[in-house]
Amino acid sequence: MMRTKELFQDIQRIFYPVLAAVGIPVNIMVIVILNQRKCGLSRCVTRYMVAMAAADLLVIVFDLTLRHIPILYPNQFRFVLLLPVCNIHSVFLYAATDFSVWFTVTFTFDRFVAICSQKLKTTYCTERTAAVVLVTLTAFLCLKDTTWYFIHMKTYSMANIPTFCGVERSVSVSHVWGTIEVLHYALNPCVPFVLILLLNVLTVRNIVVVSRARERLRSHVAAESLKDPEMESRRKSIILLFFISGNFIVLWALFTITLISDRIWWLDYKINNPSVPAREIGFMLQLLSCCTNTVIYAVTQTKFRELLKNMIKYPFSRIVEIIQFKEIRKAF
Repeated sequence: MMRTKELFQDIQRIFYPVLAAVGIPVNIMVIVILNQRKCGLSRCVTRYMVAMAAADLLVIVFDLTLRHIPILYPNQFRFVLLLPVCNIHSVFLYAATDFSVWFTVTFTFDRFVAICSQKLKTTYCTERTAAVVLVTLTAFLCLKDTTWYFIHMKTYSMANIPTFCGVERSVSVSHVWGTIEVLHYALNPCVPFVLILLLNVLTVRNIVVVSRARERLRSHVAAESLKDPEMESRRKSIILLFFISGNFIVLWALFTITLISDRIWWLDYKINNPSVPAREIGFMLQLLSCCTNTVIYAVTQTKFRELLKNMIKYPFSRIVEIIQFKEIRKAF
């Protein structure tokens, strides 16, 4: 067991810093690119995608950079133990994680409405509605996560378990606080899991029904006009939706299982404590999900891919221009 734990720590000592070094600039680039509104996406979709990128950036900062990396490098971050702010840190960390998850749910629901309900689409799938939904959800989640301030102590435990702050024994075994904590975990990520799966199932069902109806209609149309722009537009929305929601489900599945098992075990119920490999892999996959949306956008959105390439090339092209300018000046 100790060898396995040490092996995963060695992997994480490389994986987490690299993930932070890549994830922070990548999510900033996504926010900048999407805010330019040149990707051919609707304003509504752009609003949700910017919110998801911002939430992922916050998770990388508060969870990966300020929690997991200090735990892996205790000698370099020993001063953290002297900072009595862990309960405040936990509020920001869990709020950021909630934002990342629930913004994905709101995006999934928005695309579900856009694909499955043409009547509701005109009133719900708007930039204003997206802004109202995101602001309301943010306020609710911030209020919900203030309870972590009272559950956790001010001191850091510096342990890589769900409770990374110090916790009083009376709190850790209390069924009252345990119930509150379980409710937190139900709202993130259990309920989002169910909602995303349900919405995707309903979306697939609608797609199958509509596709069959349109195929029957098109069978009476001349062969030269078989191209269906409506289905082509839907296809692009469906690909983006399934990639993002599927990415969430796959990368959060193990983390969700180990999280619930850990809490039930701490409440002294008869259940096996999740193994170290399962817990550590769950953490790694959950944090990886904060960087994968950029890959999804690049794969599924041609204009986004072009803008991303231009942004990456820009500093190098500027360096080349400066060098060429200096060479020209020397020549004269």
